[in-house]
Amino acid sequence: MDFGGINPVILLASLMVASTPILLAALGEMVTEKSGVLNLGVEGMMIFGAVCGFIAAVETGSPTLGFVAAALGGMALSMLFAVLTQIFLTTQVPAGLALTLMGLGLASLLGQNYVGIKPPSLPDLHVPLLQDIPILGPILFQHDAVVYLSLLSVVAIWAFLKFTRAGLVLRAVGENHAAAHALGYKVKLVRFAAIGFGGAMAGLGGAYISLVRVPQWTDGITAGIGWIALAIVVFASWRAGRVLIGAYLFGGITVLQLNLQAAGAKVPVELLSMSPFLATILVLVVISARRHGASNAPAMLGRIFHSS
Repeated sequence: MDFGGINPVILLASLMVASTPILLAALGEMVTEKSGVLNLGVEGMMIFGAVCGFIAAVETGSPTLGFVAAALGGMALSMLFAVLTQIFLTTQVPAGLALTLMGLGLASLLGQNYVGIKPPSLPDLHVPLLQDIPILGPILFQHDAVVYLSLLSVVAIWAFLKFTRAGLVLRAVGENHAAAHALGYKVKLVRFAAIGFGGAMAGLGGAYISLVRVPQWTDGITAGIGWIALAIVVFASWRAGRVLIGAYLFGGITVLQLNLQAAGAKVPVELLSMSPFLATILVLVVISARRHGASNAPAMLGRIFHSS
């Protein structure tokens, strides 16, 4: 099948690849926000994870170690945010913005000697038998391990938040940190863990861009995906299943505009390039107008916790 130079099978398979970094970063931010912390530094953590993962993969020859380094890099940067907001009680919004600027600067500095270098490739996991199914096989069952890890993460995070005691404690901290503290829960410890997890997931998302989706290093390689991930959390009303839908929706828009450009669509290239961000703005405007998403936001989101 080929519609106007666009193969729908390849398009849908590419959609899964393009959506994976958005999904990973959005899931991490959702868990962070569920604890009552608003971290606007997702873009900074993603690009810092991207450069850490790229450097580690190139130097060791192992993409697996690259992803481990990316997760650790994103987590390390997130810990700086955690110290500022949970220990020194800095306002979360400017601290998150500063984290993004810091991540962009560090990534540019560390990656300047790695421009033009090709990293080791991450092999695809072809699922036996299922990969041979017509149409569905190439779309769903011929991807790398990180794609499947991102999908498993949706189920794992949903189950963690809904059925485990630790997940219920995290949600309780996000809904009423004073009451949780009165019951003896370590509010700051819970939030440190949630922030660290969010940073690790953002780092993984960034590494997926530099090692798989765009296997090279260039400044600004994340290209605003961290901001889209932040918007998806609101779009999804802080629910893991809806985060999956949102990530694949915006990933699909990104892939479609690239394919339209390649097919020579008679639409200005600048407009096509802006389409994912225009869609993000439109979704946020609709959500704000209907006021449905705000009702599911954690009650303590963005508020400073004073243990006294």
